Amino acid sequence: MNTALVSGAIANKPGNGGEAWVRLSWALGLRRLGLDAWLIEEIAPEICRDREGRAASLEGSENLAWFRLVTEGFGLGDRSALVLSDGSGAAGATVAELADLASGADLLVNVSGNLRLEPLLSRPRRRLYVDLDPGYTQLWHASGALGSVLERHHAFLTVGLEIGTPSCSVPTAGIRWRPVLPPWLLDEWPVAELANPSRFTTVGSWRGGYGRLEHDGRTYGQKAHEFRRFAEMPRRSPAVFEAALDIDPADHADRTLLAENGWQLVDPRVVAGDPWAYRRYIQGGGAEFSVAQGIYVETNSGWVGDRTAAYLASGMPALVQDTGLSRTIPTGEGLLTFRTLDEAIAGAEAIAGDYERHSRAARRIAEEQFDSDAVLTRLLDEALS
Repeated sequence: MNTALVSGAIANKPGNGGEAWVRLSWALGLRRLGLDAWLIEEIAPEICRDREGRAASLEGSENLAWFRLVTEGFGLGDRSALVLSDGSGAAGATVAELADLASGADLLVNVSGNLRLEPLLSRPRRRLYVDLDPGYTQLWHASGALGSVLERHHAFLTVGLEIGTPSCSVPTAGIRWRPVLPPWLLDEWPVAELANPSRFTTVGSWRGGYGRLEHDGRTYGQKAHEFRRFAEMPRRSPAVFEAALDIDPADHADRTLLAENGWQLVDPRVVAGDPWAYRRYIQGGGAEFSVAQGIYVETNSGWVGDRTAAYLASGMPALVQDTGLSRTIPTGEGLLTFRTLDEAIAGAEAIAGDYERHSRAARRIAEEQFDSDAVLTRLLDEALS
């Protein structure tokens, strides 16, 4: 049996149910295909905190408690480990045991380059870098901020479906970025039974995970800049718009803007604070309405998010800002895109006006485009051949 290691941030992001699903989808998806899949995460000692937010040891940290909750909850308890980035310790296995495991591994799927510890990173036979932040990753690499991390991999995957094409302005520095759709576990995400056709929801962060980025004289925007452009959606549409939004108290003016335009705001840590709550929240809506990071839109990166895969798998239509993804994925039925406020309003009206048709199309797109079995089988055919 081939051994595959999947590395990505779960313990680094405690309480984030959506991020946990992304890494789980890779690990569980590979296991479904018959590989001996392990989830190995690297965390810096200074990141480890206890429940009150105080500095803690790895064993005493809330990070490890969260990691165990997620991995054990999905049957990966005996196939997972959390290792300190300085190599001084690990939970779930010793550093030496993990090095031996890596030496016998056929494949490393390194999501966002989480694994950098040399005794582990250099040993798997094939090493794949998975880029979830198209534009950021490539510009960081161009500026030298990533160091040599990319060069330590054999192949490069990105959810920016247009990276490297003439339509996309993101520099590639000669790296061949292969497009990959987020693999999604369709059996874990069945069609929702109690959808509300007039309710549009989303889960996310107001500003996204990173600040504004400058490159070659241009400054690229964050999600907040795009969200403001579409703040009027609830006021211009009869539908209900709700966002489980992580928004800092300092952004009180933006919170007021959203509230005055009719947005219903809820705390993502309350409604989507673990993988199971995240799934319940998404499947308790009717359709997705989401904007994207400014850099994804401005560079025409073709970014497609795992959150959209979750909605589509649940039989819930998705109305998302166009990043260029429509050049690769069929849109117009089940999955609708917009670039202007008027297009967004028209999309919401179209979904509400024929919800059953769009719902069926949403699940069909998930089955044809995002099914982890198909996505990962194609990947393995290339990676392990």
